[in-house]
Amino acid sequence: MTRDGSSPVGTEPSAPPPGPAVPPADTAAAPPATGGSFHEMWRELLPVGRHPGSGGYRRYAWTGADAECRDWFREQAEARGLAYEVDRNGNQWAWLGDPAAGDAVVTGSHLDSVPDGGAFDGPLGVVSSFAALDELRGRGARFARPLAIVNFGDEEGARFGLACVGSRLTAGRLTPDQAHRLTDGDGVTLPRAMAAAGYDPEAIGPDPERLARIGAFVELHVEQGRALDLSGDRVGVASAIWPHGRWRFDFRGEANHAGTTRLTDRRDPMLSYARTVLAARREAELAGAVATFGKIAVEPNGVNAIPSLVRGWLDSRAADQETLDTVVGAVEKAAREYATAHGIDLDVVRESFTPVVEFDHALRDELARILGKDTGLTVPVLGTGAGHDAGILAGRIPTAMLFVRNPTGVSHSPAEFAAEDDCVAGVRALADVLEGLACR
Repeated sequence: MTRDGSSPVGTEPSAPPPGPAVPPADTAAAPPATGGSFHEMWRELLPVGRHPGSGGYRRYAWTGADAECRDWFREQAEARGLAYEVDRNGNQWAWLGDPAAGDAVVTGSHLDSVPDGGAFDGPLGVVSSFAALDELRGRGARFARPLAIVNFGDEEGARFGLACVGSRLTAGRLTPDQAHRLTDGDGVTLPRAMAAAGYDPEAIGPDPERLARIGAFVELHVEQGRALDLSGDRVGVASAIWPHGRWRFDFRGEANHAGTTRLTDRRDPMLSYARTVLAARREAELAGAVATFGKIAVEPNGVNAIPSLVRGWLDSRAADQETLDTVVGAVEKAAREYATAHGIDLDVVRESFTPVVEFDHALRDELARILGKDTGLTVPVLGTGAGHDAGILAGRIPTAMLFVRNPTGVSHSPAEFAAEDDCVAGVRALADVLEGLACR
C-alpha cells in the first residue's frame, strides 16, 4: 500500500479505464463490462438528490431522489450483464454467477444520505464495487465463487429515524412489526412510503436464505475521521465498530409569554436542555468518547414564546461498552439534576442501540494479507465510531471493511472529501481483495 500524497479534485474522483474484455469461461463467463468508468459513474450519480442551496445531499429512503439512485444502480448492473434483483426488504443486488451456488463474495454499500450529507458516504462504496469488477475483468480474472454487488436501503435512517433499516430487516434485527411502526417527520409510515414507491411492505422481514448464500461481505467506505491521513496511508482495514446509540431527552416545562413572564416565574425547558448539551461535551471529553446533541424539536417553537417542550436527541459512541454506559449515565444524571432545579419534567428514551461489533478476525487478517503481499507494507487496522451495514450483518455472516483516506476527516457534510488518487487506490484495493477471495 503506497503512502505518498494525493492530489485533491473535489468530488469528482476518477479511476483507470477498464482493461480488455474477458472471454467467456465458466463463472467468469459473464459478459465483459460495458458500464462506464469510475469517473463516468461518479459524474452521473453526483447531481442526484443534491440540494442547490446547501450543496449537500437529500437522498432519503423511498423518495424521488432514492428512486433515481435505484434506477442508476439497476442500469449499472444491466450494463455489465449482471443478474439484477430486489429482495423483500428493498435492497438491490447485482449478481455475477449463480446466487444459489452459495459461498458468494458480496461487496457494496448504500446510496442514501443524511440531511445535507456529502457525496462519498455510501456512494463511494457502491461505485467502487462496480469499478472493481471492471478492473477484475480487465485483468482477465476467473471467478471461482459467485460475486454480488449490493445497495442496502435506508442505511442512514434520515427519514424514519432508524439507521440500517434494510440490513436490519434482512438480518432479523428489526421485526416487521417494529418497521411498520416507523414514521417520518410528516407522519408517513414506512409501509405507506414503500407502497407509494411501488414496493410491497407486507413482504419485509428476515431473509436467512439470502444470507446463507453469502460467504463474505466486504464494504468499502470513505473514512469518517483522520486516522489514515495522520498515518499517511490511502487505504485501511476496519477492526471494529464502537458501541453506539441514540437517546431522546424530552424536557417538559410550561409555555408562556417571552415578554411578560418574569425570569423567576418561568419553567423554561430550554435552560435544562442547554446545560445538558454542555454536560454531554464535558463527560465525553473526560471519558475519551464522543457525545452529540445534533437534533432538536421545540414546541410551540415561537420566537416570543417560552417553550413547553424541548426534545433533543443524544448520539453517543465509545470504544467499549463500559465507557459508553458511563458517559450516557452521567449525561442523564446531569440532565435530571438540571430539570429538577428548574421545575422541569424529564423523560429519557433509548431509541436505538448497537453493541460493539468486532469484524471477523480471519477475514480481516486475510484482507490485510492480500493488500500487503505485493508491497510488504503493514496495512493499518483501525476502529470506527460510525455504524455501517457491515456491522449489522457481522452477527450473521463474516464481514469486513476497507476505509479510503479522508484528508479532512469531515463526514455527514457537503465538505466530505476524498482525493482522486485515493479513490483510485480504493478501487484497486477492493479489486485485489475480491480477486483474493473470489477468484482462482
